[in-house]
Amino acid sequence: MALAGLYPLLSFTATGRLPVIVEKPNDHPKIVNIVNFIRLLEPRDPKITEDVLYQTVVKQVEIMKKYNLGGTFLLQYDALIDPRYQKLLKSLPRDSYEIGAWWEIPQPLVERAGLKWRGRYPWDWRANIGFSTGYTPAEREKLTDVYMHDFKKIFGYYPKSVASWFIDAHTLNYMYQKYHIVASANCKDQYGTDGYTLWGGYWNQAYYPSKINSYMPAQDEAGQIPVPIFRMLGSDPIRQYDNGLGSARQGVTTLEPVYEHAGGDSTWVNWFFKEFTNGAAMEFAYTQAGQENSFTWDAMAKGFEIQMPLIARLKAEHKIKVETLAESGGWFKKKYKVTPATSVTITKDIDGSNLKTVWFDSRFYRANLLWENNTLKFRDIHLFNEKFPSVYETQTATSNECTFFTLPVVDGYVWSSAGKIAGLNFKAIKDGKEILLEGKDPVVDDSTPGKLKILWHLTSFDGAVKMELTEREIKITVSGNTSINWYLDLATGDNIKLPFGKILAHEIDAGFEGMKYKITTAKGTFSIPVNGSVFRMTPEMNTLTLKL
Repeated sequence: MALAGLYPLLSFTATGRLPVIVEKPNDHPKIVNIVNFIRLLEPRDPKITEDVLYQTVVKQVEIMKKYNLGGTFLLQYDALIDPRYQKLLKSLPRDSYEIGAWWEIPQPLVERAGLKWRGRYPWDWRANIGFSTGYTPAEREKLTDVYMHDFKKIFGYYPKSVASWFIDAHTLNYMYQKYHIVASANCKDQYGTDGYTLWGGYWNQAYYPSKINSYMPAQDEAGQIPVPIFRMLGSDPIRQYDNGLGSARQGVTTLEPVYEHAGGDSTWVNWFFKEFTNGAAMEFAYTQAGQENSFTWDAMAKGFEIQMPLIARLKAEHKIKVETLAESGGWFKKKYKVTPATSVTITKDIDGSNLKTVWFDSRFYRANLLWENNTLKFRDIHLFNEKFPSVYETQTATSNECTFFTLPVVDGYVWSSAGKIAGLNFKAIKDGKEILLEGKDPVVDDSTPGKLKILWHLTSFDGAVKMELTEREIKITVSGNTSINWYLDLATGDNIKLPFGKILAHEIDAGFEGMKYKITTAKGTFSIPVNGSVFRMTPEMNTLTLKL
């Protein structure tokens, strides 16, 4: 492991006089991958020439070297076979830079594999043309073999990392079994952005995917592809989820340096990394910096120059580890036999906002809590089931859009409509009236392995809400005042198609995309209230325990 992952501790000799530095491995690192992926051409804008794209990568290398930062460069096939990129990337020291594969499918790769090109341009970004989902499983193997053969011919070895906005499970498993890749990465969660929807998955960090659905975390070793998939782009944990609420396509609020309101803004970037380094993350925290060259250097230069010196300083202060994608993948696989539980915590927003959020992920579910104006709700809960297949495992994508989903329990984005925001709200009866519970800032504790504890002191009443999120359940209690008549109500927008069937006292039947599933309580009951909510969760003996 790199020295950046070691924390110095002071100890003393028998005389008690001379301090000795003892290096102790950091078991819960904050990992940053600087990943830049490279396309040869950009047909969407005639001003973005091949030379503009090449010079963008030259500048990325220059800035990373300036701040002594290694990283990962991923090559689309057309860039792989271009001599300029070969010469540039071969010149980088292999002990700090990784060269891998960016898995978008351009014309030269298709024709080299003996297939017919169907695109409008030599690289076509549509889901059924430019991604592996647009090809049959047999064709995906041919495309993989050609890429790997030529990569090895050029660099002398097979790539260890292969990433893309999305890679189907058949291709990913084939790359693992035949070429022994150790890491992959896919796009952040997004809805409709650029025609690609990945929604409800393991939010940030990394997970082992199901053998029949690369977006779905597996629940056991037998059902998983043993290649961790890291979530790309550094989503804003508060704002990305609701970006574009009420519309068919989300906007983008990420660490990507081209976005002036986010990764290109020094205030946002400094806030993001402060919360990243200080927030409760349980096993580890992860984010991906860097940018594809298609945006060009002029657009990303300001953000790059903001981020790289900050990353270098945090690395020097031992607050983060800067690794290649392959190094992070190797560490993950060595440490975890199955996907671990992790969290992303924001307890202080950018100045001027009082929003706070906690994301919790395990191999069984994800959950998101949002505090807004001193109130609290579950903004999102999705279940994971490794047996939920992706249609792209056996069929090819036929449209220019592509979708990946998990199993919804609460969906604050999709289930909202104009003026009506969905969520599972914390409520109570006070003086005969229904109110939203209000409280102070939450306290989040990840010191117990496998358990995230949240303490929220109330202002509506004397007392506090206590939550424990573990791998398979969410437990909620109120301490200090057992007389509070509290409960959780699910609100949604108008005319929303929901997955729920029968709502019984201790379980709800649900179905989504052909998959049947249940939401159950070990303590507490479900009911349908008269206030228009979809369902209510009422505690038993002052406790709600949701089995997930």
